[in-house]
Amino acid sequence: MTVAELLPVTVGAVLVNNIVLSRILGTCPFLGVSKKLKTALGMGSAVTFVMTISSFVTAVLYHFLLAEPFREPPFRGLDLSFARTLVFIVVIAALVQIVEILIQKFSRNLYRALGIYLPLITTNCAVLGAAELNAASGRSIILSTIYGCCSGLGFALALILFSSIRERLELSRIPKIFQGASIALITAGILAMAFMGFAGLVK
Repeated sequence: MTVAELLPVTVGAVLVNNIVLSRILGTCPFLGVSKKLKTALGMGSAVTFVMTISSFVTAVLYHFLLAEPFREPPFRGLDLSFARTLVFIVVIAALVQIVEILIQKFSRNLYRALGIYLPLITTNCAVLGAAELNAASGRSIILSTIYGCCSGLGFALALILFSSIRERLELSRIPKIFQGASIALITAGILAMAFMGFAGLVK
């Protein structure tokens, strides 16, 4: 594996094609957990872990089970590619349960702060989207894992930046009409436009 192969995957996943701000996936936890920096760090770490491990496991399953029909008896000709999304969701759900148990055991404050958004990682389209993008692009298992990790880091970066801005906005004088969800959506839009400046950084 060369730098020429790694650079588009790593830089592209974190900055150019950021899973939240460019591909617009995973906006539910992005908006819901970004009020405080501490919860943003916790959610970013959890999503990065789940996305990395799920990208590896789903890539293994895709390459060895789902990519093409079986060639050996007694399952010769059996094609399971139709079940790709279902298998990916089951894998992600299992990993989220593990993460939820670990956070509940080692950081009860973070567990309470994340609330409903922690189990919602199961249905976070950013995690599923990374697995689907890996399968659609035909990346190798190693590249799929790297892409999943970097997509998670991109999600965490966007979440941390957004939560930092929202904490500053809490101390600002905002017109009443823009308070609450309105200013959050406007800020998210401006942040997404800022990330558009990375377009063309890698091909």
